[in-house]
Amino acid sequence: MSLDPITFEVVRNALVAATDEMVVSLRRAAYSTNIKTRADFSCAFFDADLRCIAQGFTQPVHLGSMVQQVPRAVTEYGAENIGPGDAIITNDPFPSGVHLNDVSLVSPVFWDGELVGYVANLAHHVDVGGGAPASIGAFREVFQEGLIIPPVKVVEAGALVPDVWKLVLAQIRSKHETGGDLRAQVAANATGIRRVGALLERHGLGTVRAAIDELLDYTERRTRAELARLPHGSFEAEGYVDSDGYSDERVRLHARVELRADGVRFDITDSEPQRRAPVNSTYAQTYSACAYALKCLIDPDLPVNDGFYRLLQVDTRPGTIAHAEWPAPVVGGWETHTRLVEVIFRALSEALPHGVPAGTKGMMCHAGFGGVDPELGYWCFLETFGGGYGGRFRSDGPDAVQAHGQNTENAPVEETERGYPVLVERLELVEDSEGAGRYRGGLGLRKDYRFPRGPVTFSVLADRDKEGPWGLFGGLPGRPAEYVLQTAEGERRLGAKSTVEVQAGELVSYRTCGGGGYGPPHERDPELVLRDVVDGKVSVERARAVYRVAVDMEARRVDESETRKLRAEVAR
Repeated sequence: MSLDPITFEVVRNALVAATDEMVVSLRRAAYSTNIKTRADFSCAFFDADLRCIAQGFTQPVHLGSMVQQVPRAVTEYGAENIGPGDAIITNDPFPSGVHLNDVSLVSPVFWDGELVGYVANLAHHVDVGGGAPASIGAFREVFQEGLIIPPVKVVEAGALVPDVWKLVLAQIRSKHETGGDLRAQVAANATGIRRVGALLERHGLGTVRAAIDELLDYTERRTRAELARLPHGSFEAEGYVDSDGYSDERVRLHARVELRADGVRFDITDSEPQRRAPVNSTYAQTYSACAYALKCLIDPDLPVNDGFYRLLQVDTRPGTIAHAEWPAPVVGGWETHTRLVEVIFRALSEALPHGVPAGTKGMMCHAGFGGVDPELGYWCFLETFGGGYGGRFRSDGPDAVQAHGQNTENAPVEETERGYPVLVERLELVEDSEGAGRYRGGLGLRKDYRFPRGPVTFSVLADRDKEGPWGLFGGLPGRPAEYVLQTAEGERRLGAKSTVEVQAGELVSYRTCGGGGYGPPHERDPELVLRDVVDGKVSVERARAVYRVAVDMEARRVDESETRKLRAEVAR
């Protein structure tokens, strides 16, 4: 069936709009700050052959992993067992999921009794049970991390399945928020079904299916054209997660990237064996990292669907840190996933020096805490933090941002303090945390939580507290992160993967890392250094010692004579 260009564009944009409406529906109906405000979720549409057709604009880390999870979940449960008005729920990491907090809901789309496809959403829940509030504690096996849900039917013929619903909520601390968020996921899928149905009613099933086939072929053609422009060859690098939460041993990741005109192959097989520690990435998380990295190299306007994924090959070795097998703990798999993106970009830096940044924060940087409160009952809170982005070929790295597939928003101080027994005493940039360079890295973020009522169980699930993000082409690394507990006895450093009991009046401080610099620091424009000093981002002392720029703060100007002398010393 041939399509005219206008009909094709209308249908393809309507499919994306359907997933975007799912996003709006889920966000507006959710209860938790992590979903309704921070937007830690994603939505997608798959056709009857379980090919990814359209993805809503939320979290790239989820979108890549859903391509693995949704087809396997439907296949495992049996498409023949899922009827109109049904929905299956799952968060099982093995063989195709991610960590347990990310719960997926999949619903079929029928039209005139015929299966057209599936709408799906994945949302990060603030608690799924396990050994610590917010379910991000550093444990030794997956069973300690929370409730594991294989693909099961949670909605049947438009109504919740009471026994499954009760069983799920019985494992969870924050029942009110989690129940509300799960209902929001059901509502989002219902919205997607309605919007796809409206499209079918207007254009008919034959036209929509023809448009889907053409969309996938169109995306593949455009992706091939983009790949033809890239430098072809094999490139490799290695990098490390700073610690695993139980030992001081670094966790080794290795990536080999083969860029070809007919596709891209990511070989992650040489990464180290999985550990009994919360740093293992599932295959779906590793696949998502590779998909994100590839998407960054090509036209940002290019659609992301099965036509794009056809040209992506990801090779792993089961039983490794990048392809963990049961019963490995996986709660920190997104931390490892994000570091893998960094390693991939490092591998490509020589071939694409204008196209990749220096090292970024390279972690999700979770904070999760909760406790039993006389007014709130059992409450839980979770968020992730921004950090410094790496310097680029022509620009500085942004300050205090999420990076590499992590598109979540900040948790507002006002909403946090209104909803939970916590005070946010400081929220600011970390001075002198940037990696110096011709283009500097972004600054890290400091956020301090004080708990007026206690005790509160607090979990840190992060990294970068030993080595800051690397610089490129003469740029310096960013300052490492710090995680600090402040008590009446003073301050003590917390491990980047640890759980502590915080008493009433005590404070926990996150000070995230800065991004790496790009190019030698002494080549930075002195006027840019002056601007950073005036803005309080770089100290006068650091400007002189590292950038070799003398700043006269009284006059708010660069001392050009002294700066020439300082930079002449570097040249000698």
